[in-house]
Amino acid sequence: MLDIKFLRENVEKVKDNIRKKFQNEKLPLVDEVVELDEEYRKIKTRCDQIRADRNRISKQIGSFMANGDDKAAAEAKQQVKDMVTELDAMKDKERILADKVRKIMLIIPNMIDDSVPIGKDDSENVELKKFGEPSVPDYEVPYHVDIMEKFCGIDLDSARKTSGNGFYYLCGDIARLHSAVLSYARDFMIDRGFTYCIPPYMIRSEVVNGVMSFSEMENMMYKIEGEDLYLIGTSEHSMIGKFINTFTEEEKLPIKYTSYSPCFRKEVGSHGIEERGVYRIHQFEKQEMVIVCKPNQSKDYFMGMLNNTVDFFQSLDIPVRTLECCSGDLADLKVKSIDVEAWSPRQKKYFEVGSCSNLGDAQARRLGIRVKCRDGNYFAHTLNNTVVAPPRMLIALLENNYNEDGSLRIPKALQLYMGGKAKLK
Repeated sequence: MLDIKFLRENVEKVKDNIRKKFQNEKLPLVDEVVELDEEYRKIKTRCDQIRADRNRISKQIGSFMANGDDKAAAEAKQQVKDMVTELDAMKDKERILADKVRKIMLIIPNMIDDSVPIGKDDSENVELKKFGEPSVPDYEVPYHVDIMEKFCGIDLDSARKTSGNGFYYLCGDIARLHSAVLSYARDFMIDRGFTYCIPPYMIRSEVVNGVMSFSEMENMMYKIEGEDLYLIGTSEHSMIGKFINTFTEEEKLPIKYTSYSPCFRKEVGSHGIEERGVYRIHQFEKQEMVIVCKPNQSKDYFMGMLNNTVDFFQSLDIPVRTLECCSGDLADLKVKSIDVEAWSPRQKKYFEVGSCSNLGDAQARRLGIRVKCRDGNYFAHTLNNTVVAPPRMLIALLENNYNEDGSLRIPKALQLYMGGKAKLK
C-alpha cells in the first residue's frame, strides 16, 4: 500500500506506474482517492477545531458559574452540547471517509523498481542468467509421475478418492527423498545465518489482507468455514504477520527467518490442476526465506536471497536460470521479483521452482510493521523467497538424476538424509 502523502504529491507518477502494469482500469481510482482524501482532511481539521473550541468553552463554564453569571454558563453549556452533537456526526463522516480511502489505497499497485522490464504478462519476462549446464541424455527420461510409480512412490488414485484432483500420497523412498530435500534446505539456510521457524498454518483475515491483494486472496486462500481463519498459501504469510502492529528497534535489523510449512492453494486460474502430475497442486510443502530490514538494505538482501536459492539448486547439481518478472507479471504489492526456474531434461525447457520478491514497505504499511529509530519511526521493508518447494522440485531432481537403467542418483548433499544411500534402484 502506498503512502497517501506520496500519492497526493505524485499523482502522475502513480498513474504512470499503473499504466506500466497495464491496469488502466485503475486510473480513475487515483483521482477518486485524491478527492476523498481532501474531503477527509477537511473534516479532520474541522473535528480538531471543534475539540479545541469545546475544551476552551468548557473551561469558561466554571468561571461563569464562579462569578454568578448563570445565563452565560447556560449558553456555554448549550454551545458545548451542540459541539458534541456536531462532533459525533463529523466523526462518523471521518471514519467512513478514512475507510473509503484505505479500501482504494489497498487496490492501487505499489511503485515498481526502475529496473523492472515493461511487459504485459509472463511471456515478456526477461532471462537474466543461467547456472549449470542443461543437458538431455541420449535415452528417454519418463514423465515424473511414471518415475515415481516405478519406485511405488506415489498414489494419485487413492488421493483422488479421499480428496479429489490436485492431491497425492507420497510413499517409500520418494517420500523419504521429499523429506530429505526439506531437511537439507533447512540446514542449508541455518548455515547461511537464518533463524529456523515453524509458523502457524492458519491466519486471520487481518493478516491475509496485509500480506496480499484481494484478488490474490480470492484465487489462492482456503477459508475455514465459520472461523476468521485461512489456510496459508506459503509460510511467508504467517511469518510477516508475526510482526503485525509492532515496533522493532532499528539496531535489531535485519531479521532473517527460514520457515517451513505445508502450503494450501486453490490454484484458481487458467492453468488448472494437472490430472496426474505434481506440478500444480492444492497441497505442498516449502522452505521459505523471509527478511525484515531497513529500506536502504532491501535491494542488497534481495539479491542475497536470490543467490541462496541458486546456490541451493547448484549444490544438488540441478541447472537453473533466473528470470526477471516484467511489470505486468508483478503482483500489486511487489516492487521487484525474480523467478528461479529449474531445467527439465524430459521437456527440454526450464520451469518455475521459486520466486524472490521485494515488497518495499507495502506489507509493513498494511500491517503496521514499524521500526523504532532515534530520528523517528518508519515502516520496515519486507522480502521473501522460496528456498525449495517439493514435490514440484522433485520433478527437476528426478529427471536430472534418472539413469538409463531406471535407477536414480542421489546428490551427495542429500545422501546424509537418505541413510547414506547414493542410488535408488
